[in-house]
Amino acid sequence: MTVDLIRGETFHGRKGAVENSFRYSVDYVLLDADRDVGRGFFARNRRGLFSVHDVDHGGPVGAGRGATWVREVLGAHGVQADRVMLMAQPRVLGHVFNPVSFWLCYAGEALAAVIAEVTNTYGERHSYLCRNSDGLAISREDTIVAEKIFYVSPFQPVEGGYRFRFDIRADRVGVWIDYSNGTGGLFTNLIGPRVPLTSGAILWAALRRPFGSRRVLALIHWQALKLAVKGVAFRRRPVPPETEVSQ
Repeated sequence: MTVDLIRGETFHGRKGAVENSFRYSVDYVLLDADRDVGRGFFARNRRGLFSVHDVDHGGPVGAGRGATWVREVLGAHGVQADRVMLMAQPRVLGHVFNPVSFWLCYAGEALAAVIAEVTNTYGERHSYLCRNSDGLAISREDTIVAEKIFYVSPFQPVEGGYRFRFDIRADRVGVWIDYSNGTGGLFTNLIGPRVPLTSGAILWAALRRPFGSRRVLALIHWQALKLAVKGVAFRRRPVPPETEVSQ
């Protein structure tokens, strides 16, 4: 199994009385979470230009346990899966921040569940287990609903709900998340082609977006400043949920 690069584009559109939207490119990698695959400019659980570390995913920020944590979550919720893939922004020269990563859990060739791993800028994390209530494989036509219980943005309430859609293909990836809270919300997506992660592809991505997740953090704070200027109320951060995973 090779490691793939998602040359993604993400769109965020705010709903409600104060509108705000933006679009930017972002690089994700997609890899088998049970294998320490790494070569060239890509490293697995060690230093590299691009790298993915288990400690960054699957559990608390900085104390992740990777696929081991995922299988414990799946077992606790009665989900059968024999293959776990991780889709996340890689570390770039050692730095990483993932607003959302995705654990893709397969039973054979069927996408049995997706764990959306959400991390805020305060170093807190909560994950949403997405699956069909009838146990059938997730298809591109399915919409999966989850209650929002985790503080992500100081400009959005915790209350409300998510609607997730996933379209994972061999040559392309699409994820859509629609958050609504009654008076507003946010629509966001991640869409892009899926190509093998070669050394050339890594260099292309590093030259085009040299700061990796540092750039993502800068864009998040820039959009926060724009919302503050527009007069959107700042909401204090509540105590995070006690449970690591909800659905």
